[in-house]
Amino acid sequence: MSAPHLLLAVLTLLSGVIHAHAGSSAATLRIAGREYVRLSDWANANEMKLRWVRGETALLSNSSAKFTFTADSRETYANGVGLWLSFPAVVRDGTLYLSRLDVQTTLRPLLSPGKNQSGTTLKSICLDPGHGGADPGKCVGPFQEKRFTLLLAHEVRQQLTRAGFQVILTRSNDTSVDLPLRPELAKRANADLFVSLHFNSVETSRSVVRGAEVYCLTPVGASSTNARGEGANAAWCSGNRHNNNNLLLAYEVQKALTKNPQVNDRGVRRARFAVLRDADMPAVLIEAAFMSHPEEGKRIFDAAYRRQLARNIVDGVLAYKRTVEQRG
Repeated sequence: MSAPHLLLAVLTLLSGVIHAHAGSSAATLRIAGREYVRLSDWANANEMKLRWVRGETALLSNSSAKFTFTADSRETYANGVGLWLSFPAVVRDGTLYLSRLDVQTTLRPLLSPGKNQSGTTLKSICLDPGHGGADPGKCVGPFQEKRFTLLLAHEVRQQLTRAGFQVILTRSNDTSVDLPLRPELAKRANADLFVSLHFNSVETSRSVVRGAEVYCLTPVGASSTNARGEGANAAWCSGNRHNNNNLLLAYEVQKALTKNPQVNDRGVRRARFAVLRDADMPAVLIEAAFMSHPEEGKRIFDAAYRRQLARNIVDGVLAYKRTVEQRG
């Protein structure tokens, strides 16, 4: 190549790099030290549409998915299912921005869920009835959470077994099981999923606070959404290897639970609970209902309602299985 042609090629290459960098800079913004993506640009690049629907609420959609975002809020909806972002969506100069971490760990896993290797099927599930033994869990009058998580686990196990799964329990009676041992038991059994079962309670606003929420592990760099709210500086842990599948499983279970019109949707949330941190497989922790709510508490104590909760949980697991085993 002659010198003039070589110079022209180099200048062309540099021009492309400069324009690409400029485009990247125009599409991102740093807020409180975090990188935010201009969602309209991201939508265009991923064949989706973004439009304002009311006030400061925007809809991101394509033919198969819809996400609703509200300015300065971590609460969003994915196909009508409640979902908590790692950081609030923000508006600058009339433009909506989403943290890059949420694009990677909230949008991507639901829009492009990972698939199991060809021929790999989901067969074995570890159910973890919360608390037990000297640890009663939440207490409302004479009712102790540990009893009802175990009853729910037995019901879920029966239904999963009928659906063709192999199921193990971290406890099958009223015994104490150390938190680190629970995911370890799942690992020893080569379980494909870990599902921890709990019921919730509050001390105030008991007549108001109700509903279901499903937790998956908080991504590295994000703050948790549980009451203890662990910060963004927490270290990577083994459970983070399954971030995408953790979220997908939590979403499918929350979606199934909230199909019941009696269940208030409190959303998919993030936490660094010990059983989620140490899980060697996709894992969720389900807070299926509030024992402290006057009406919802009575339903928890009813066997027929627990069977319905179990059915919803199994439906969520089956939906997850169909998604990750889907070919093509």
